[in-house]
Formats: sequence, structure tokens, C-alpha cells
Amino acid sequence: MTPKDPKAPAGSGIPSVLGSAVIRRAVILAGGARPSRGLRQRSSTFRVFLRNRTAAAGLFLLVLFASVAALAPYLAPHPPKARYEGVWLAPPGSAAPIELFQQKLPRFWLGTDEHGRDVLSRILYGARVSLVIGIISVGISLLLGGSSGLMAGYVGGWFDGLLMRIIDVMLAFPSILLAILIVAVFPKPGLAHAMVAVGIVGVPSYARLVRASVLAEKEKDYVQACYALGSGHRRVLLLHILPNILAPLIVQATLGYATAILDAAGLSFLGLGAQDPEIE
Repeated sequence: MTPKDPKAPAGSGIPSVLGSAVIRRAVILAGGARPSRGLRQRSSTFRVFLRNRTAAAGLFLLVLFASVAALAPYLAPHPPKARYEGVWLAPPGSAAPIELFQQKLPRFWLGTDEHGRDVLSRILYGARVSLVIGIISVGISLLLGGSSGLMAGYVGGWFDGLLMRIIDVMLAFPSILLAILIVAVFPKPGLAHAMVAVGIVGVPSYARLVRASVLAEKEKDYVQACYALGSGHRRVLLLHILPNILAPLIVQATLGYATAILDAAGLSFLGLGAQDPEIE
């Protein structure tokens, strides 16, 4: 045993390991610690993602479209709802006659529609509405379809059979026809009603996907281990099964985003979505 220093105060014989731990703790509190393992792992994942040229190009386009939509008030040459008399259906690149408006107006780079409105400005502003349509519609599908599929796959039995028969009835209708039927329930057509209809139409695909994933996951060993350790059904379902089925759900939501925008545009074309002079 090493003799103590006679000059050292009582109780100063702290082991070196404990002293090192105290020093490391002090460094962490001072803000000098290295990045956590989770942060380093996310950074590495992002670098791998950027090495994929296709993924990087997709991310670039997504950021570009979102930026153009966000900057629409600064990029649009004309107000989106402004009507210019005398320049109906003007060709792309044409300029408004000065004698009609007593001032020089910006060119109509994509022409005008039958009401004399600038097409480019309406496209830029309509991009913002389209992004919102996709988010709300997919959110409705994800919430209703995900929760119903989660419960059907986990509970099983008669509840699973009843819910899946309802889903099969919904799948028996063409998506656009089912959306028209849902919009017809509301007193008058509108963009909000179209988003709800598109969201409900997307419920079956999410419900079946989540149900199949839950049926596969709940039979795995880690779920049985959770039961053996005393975990309740809610904890197992929300904290163990749900995180493990998010990957296919995210892929489905990404693909359904574009489909939701197209379905809403189809309803607007039929007069059941955005009403004039609304922009979409």
C-alpha cells in the first residue's frame, strides 16, 4: 500500500479512477465534451445520404420547390388575382399595352388565362397551396389509417376482421370516385373539403400497410421479452412496435404526398376543389 502524504488533508485519498470521472464530468459541464454518439451517427448518416447522387438531386429539387413557394410574394411579377382587361389569353412573353393601363407593367412570361390573370404568378402562389394540400391530406391519411391499422394488427380477432372489411369496401371504389362521393356530402365544394376527401381516400393503403407490419413485429422475440419484463400493452405498442414500423410508413407517406396533390387537382378540375378566384 502506498503511504499517504502527511501534508494531505484527511479524506483526500480518492482513487484515481474516481478523480478522472470527476474531471470528465467537469469538462462536460464546461461545454468541452465531444459530440454525443447519437449526434455523430446522424452526421455520418447525412454524409452517406449526400454521397448518393439520386438522393442528393431529389433533396435539391425539394429544397428548390419549397424555396420558390416560400418566396412567391417576391418572385411573382404580378398579383395572382389581378385581372387585366384586354390581355386575355396573351401568349408567353407578351407585354401589356401601355395605352390600356397608362403604365408599363411587367411582362407576362407564361402568358395570361381567359380572365387576364398572369399564369406565372398563379403558379408560384399555387405551389404554396399545393404543398399545404399534400401535408394536410397525407396527415389525415396517416393519422386515420395508421391508428386503425395499428389497432387492427395488434388487437386482432373480430375487431381486425370488421375493420379490414370496411377497408375492402373503400378499396372497391376508384379513388377519384370515392373522393367525389365524400365531397358531395358537404354542403358546398371547397379546397378544405377536397383535402379531407383526399385524406380519407388514402386511409386504406396506410391501414393495410401498418396492419401487416404490426402482425410481423408482434411475433418477434423482443416483444415477448417486453411482456416477460412486465410491460403493458400500451407501452409495447407505442414504444417498441411503432418505432420499428416507421420506415415503410415514411416511404408510403412520401409517395402519397404527390398523389394527394394530383387527386386534389383533379377535384378542382371537376369543380369540386378550389373555387375561383382561389389559387391552387
